[in-house]
Amino acid sequence: MRVLGVDPGLTRCGIGVVEGVAGRPLRMAGVGVVRTAADAPVAQRLVLVERGIEQWLDEHRPECVAVERVFSQHNVSTVMGTAQASAVAMLCAARRGLPVALHTPSEVKAAVTGSGRADKAQVGAMVTRLLRLDAPPKPADAADALALAICHIWRAPATNRLQEAVAAHRRTLAPARLPKGTR
Repeated sequence: MRVLGVDPGLTRCGIGVVEGVAGRPLRMAGVGVVRTAADAPVAQRLVLVERGIEQWLDEHRPECVAVERVFSQHNVSTVMGTAQASAVAMLCAARRGLPVALHTPSEVKAAVTGSGRADKAQVGAMVTRLLRLDAPPKPADAADALALAICHIWRAPATNRLQEAVAAHRRTLAPARLPKGTR
């Protein structure tokens, strides 16, 4: 499985591509950051984020896109920019018919480090170790994007089985169709 991880942000949008399957060694296919100028109009910044993500999608051809789920922060302007960049990533994936998975920061931290409260340094260190890199990707947004992709690769099989079980359960609970006139 090849996953494009996106750590959304307007100033720095982390991008990372990881290949592999759960239970086997993973391989980093690419990592980087899409940057925009803080003083540029928001609409222009979103276009730059979109172009950057589209380039990564063209170059790496992922099977799925994992995006950090936006959570409420105290700084409303920060959460708005993050949400807007997140929506751009989801739109780019949807245009190509790629599945999108949203993972919370604590979910990603727990998957990669074993603790949902890990700090950025711990996440970077584990990403470095798991992908057998020489040094942690910089800036932290890039490491976070790789962590998102790793999290998705590891969680996708269980999530898919759960979704299949729920769908099967719903089918068995579907109301029986009664013949006409027998109500």
